[in-house]
Parts: sequence; C-alpha cells; structure tokens
Amino acid sequence: MGEVDPSFIQDLEHRPKPQTTEAEGIPLIDLSPINSPDSDSNAVASLAAEIGSACKNWGFFQVINHGVPLKFREKLHLASRKFFALPKDEKKKVSRDEVNPYGYYDTEHTKNVRDWKEVFDYTVQDPTVIPASHQLDNQELIELTNQWPAYPPEMREACKEYAAETQKLAFKLMELIALSLGLPRDRFHGFFKEQTSVIRLNYYPPCPISDLALGVGRHKDSGALTILWQDEVGGLQVKRKTDGEWVFVKPTPDAYIINVGDIIQVFIYRVLVEYSI
Repeated sequence: MGEVDPSFIQDLEHRPKPQTTEAEGIPLIDLSPINSPDSDSNAVASLAAEIGSACKNWGFFQVINHGVPLKFREKLHLASRKFFALPKDEKKKVSRDEVNPYGYYDTEHTKNVRDWKEVFDYTVQDPTVIPASHQLDNQELIELTNQWPAYPPEMREACKEYAAETQKLAFKLMELIALSLGLPRDRFHGFFKEQTSVIRLNYYPPCPISDLALGVGRHKDSGALTILWQDEVGGLQVKRKTDGEWVFVKPTPDAYIINVGDIIQVFIYRVLVEYSI
C-alpha cells in the first residue's frame, strides 16, 4: 500500500462497494408545528405520531424546519474548515489525551480499524462532571473542560452558539418521542440534568484508497439522539432493515439526520415500567 498505513484497510466484507443504492422512503419530517408560536395541539400530536413511527420502523429520520438558524451552522462550518486546514502540529496543540477526551484527534479506530478522518470534540455542558471510576463504591468525581484552539479566534464562540441551538432541537425531539409513547411531554428532561452531550466536528481528507478505507466504520450510536448534518458531498450510509444492505443517504438541503441511539431503549424501558404501560 505504499505510504498508506495498513491499519486503515477494512476487511473485505466491510469495504465500500462501487455501486451503492440510494435509500428510499426515509422519513422527512417537517417540525414546523412545534416551532410556531400558535402551535395546534392536533398538529403536534400528529407530528409526535410521525416521529414515533419513524423511530419504530427506521431508527432514524430527517427533519426540516427544525428551528436551528442557518447562520449558526454556517459560522461553525467556516470556523471548522479553517481549523482543519491548519498544519498538523498546530491542531495537535489541542489534542485530547488519556485524561481529557475533548479536543483534536486523528487516530480513532472503529471496530479495530482506523478511520480516515480527523475530529474535534467538545462538550455541550462545560465543564462536564463524571464519575472517576465505574466502581459503584467509588464516589470520586472528575471535571472535564473543553480545549479551544487559538486559531481561528471565532471558533470557540461558534461552537458554543451552535451547541445551544442544537440542544434546543434535541429537547424538542425528546418531547415528541415522549408524546408518541403517551407520556408527559417533559418526561425525559430529568435524564439530562447532568448530561455528557458532545458535539463532534468531522473532517474527511481526500483518500487515495477510497475503495479500501472508510471515514467512519460501521457502528451504532450509544447515546440518546445523534443530530447529524452532512454537507453537499454526503457519504452517509445506513443499513436497511429489510435486507441488511447498506444504502446511501442523499443530503437534503438544511436538513438534519436524527439517529436514535441505544440509550433511548433504556430510557423507554425505565419509564414504561414506572408508568406500568
């Protein structure tokens, strides 16, 4: 492979296919009813049912008219492009390490294969307080804080503004999921009082072995919700339930892709048991 590290090479069965079918029928949901000052209860109930169906039958969906102002995403997109264009030594000044998981990273592995990408992670709740150990009898806590690059100078503000707006969207979606289950609208809010939500900026450099490597390998999301924006280049693939085939998700202008994570199942089981539903 010449100068390409073999750690990037996917096993044969997981390599990108030359011809990938475009996904059809992915729910595209208009969130206008919950972003209107005069929202109608019937419209919200119908929207909740639509969300519930998408979660049950697909596990993900797309949303438009979501309420996140375009200017905040564009500001962050521009700042992130400036950051990732920096020399590697400059980016590594804010590298994450064994103590702090937030910052720049370029050697991430998924399913034990290295991803062809660079990332910058930051926490929404800054600082984030987490247990120091998984041991139940250990009550020690540690405080994690974000690292911010010196350049571009506007990146810190752009990240924080965007986090605030997408967090609003996340809570709206959790409310709709609660309504779809016949629960009080705010039933899940308490689960996020000490949240560990993270926003990840992904950069995928041009790849000379694009038929052998992946930007991010196959995986499930472990959190509650993933709110994903992909640019016009696209590249996202999802595994179709009906036949197990990977299909391409075409970018929809100004839409977010919402993926339901594993922890949602835990939340729902806990709440439904509580309510004896």
